[in-house]
Formats: sequence, C-alpha cells, structure tokens
Amino acid sequence: MHQPIENTKKKATNAAALLASARQAVALTGAGISVPSGIPDFRSAGGLWSHFRPDEYATLEVFLQNPVKAWQLFRAMAEMLADKKPNPAHYALAALEEHGRLTAIITQNIDGLHQAAGSKYVVEMHGGSNMLHCLRCGYEEALDTARLGENIVPACPECSFALKPKVVLFGENVAELESVHGLASGCDVLLVIGTSAQVYPAAALPGLVSRQGGSIIEMNREPSLAAATGIQPDFFLGGDIAESLPRLLKEMEQQL
Repeated sequence: MHQPIENTKKKATNAAALLASARQAVALTGAGISVPSGIPDFRSAGGLWSHFRPDEYATLEVFLQNPVKAWQLFRAMAEMLADKKPNPAHYALAALEEHGRLTAIITQNIDGLHQAAGSKYVVEMHGGSNMLHCLRCGYEEALDTARLGENIVPACPECSFALKPKVVLFGENVAELESVHGLASGCDVLLVIGTSAQVYPAAALPGLVSRQGGSIIEMNREPSLAAATGIQPDFFLGGDIAESLPRLLKEMEQQL
C-alpha cells in the first residue's frame, strides 16, 4: 500500500529533524542498500545462496578442508561484485557524515560500496571482499580481479597457505565487534537501512539503542524491523532506499 505523499513528506521532515539533533547517529546497513546497485540479496531468489549452499561452500571448515571448493564461491562472489558502483543511498550516507550528522556506518555488507561513495568511518561486521588474507601468518594483499579467471587457489607468498577473501565465513567470529558495541552504546539515533536485522549480532543493536533511550529510523521497502526484533521504530520511511535516503538528506540539509 502506498503512503499518501503528504504523510510521507511529513514523516521525512520529522525524521530529518530527529537526525539533525542527534548527538551520535549511527547507520546499520544491510543488503537492501546495495540492491539498487545491482547486487541481489544473497538470501533472495537468484542470490548467491541460490547457487551455493552456505553450509556446503561458505564455512570455515570447508575452506580449511577443501579450499578449491570454497574458491568456487569466492570467485563467483568477486565476479558478481567486481563492476558494481555506489548508488544515491550510499552517497547520501557519505554526505550525512560529511555534514557531521552521522558518526559511523555499521554494515553487514562486504561490497565496499560505502567506502567507494566516500564514507570514512565504516565498520564491516562481515569483513570486506576486496582483500585477501592468510589465516596462518596474517599476510594480506588486495584482490586482483584480473586473476579470477585463472581458476586457481591463490597461495600466500610468505607461507604458501591458501589465501581467502577477508570476509567472515560461517564458523568465524564477527569482525570489529568491540567497535560495534562502542558505537551502539553511545548511539542516540540509529538508522536501520536495508535490513530487517534478523542476523545476530546485528539483530541486537536496535534493542540495545532502544533500551538506552535512543530513537530508531527504519528505511526499508516494507516494514520489517518490528516483526523481526519486536522493536517498533520511531519513524518508518518506505519505498526505494535509493530515493528515500537522498530525500531524508535533503530534508535534513534544509534544517541545518
């Protein structure tokens, strides 16, 4: 059901006022913010998990026992992300940070599009796909997409162990959890963008912010946060995130 235009604009204006007055606003982003860039949600029909079962390809155990098999997934993932560009929603968050109205982005995405759009403080809970690292000695190097067609498992030049993308596999600890908790504990306005926050530990953040008296602005195509977490957002701004987030930015800029 479409919301009346005047109601949508009023909500955006009020949400922008809340954001403009925030002491420490933090954005929690998920797959939905990158869908307009042409990256399907891994869990959606046609997404990566439709072709590669995560329990068969995306676990730490599989990588350690059969890196050749794991690299079938990694290669497909890298090829899917290789030519993708930030969309207006990514640029809107970078502008909010530049205005001093957004402290940080906590993202569940691995595509690096927030950084490509110019955001400076990005906490990647699930790691990033543009770097390779060695689990044995800690060596790191940038992913060379030109070599994806070679169909080989890249080896660490220091110790010859198989390299893996610096993404969090099932069975590995979430990255930068201390930074996530620090940001959430001081957050008075949380923007939940493109995610229903069903996957932990990200799913715990709206509840944490709400319990400490903070406000929540949800931006998804359809309301989903309350059903997933039981947390009712203070504002829900629906529709295409690539349109609603720049609209929120514009409303906020008019109030500065």
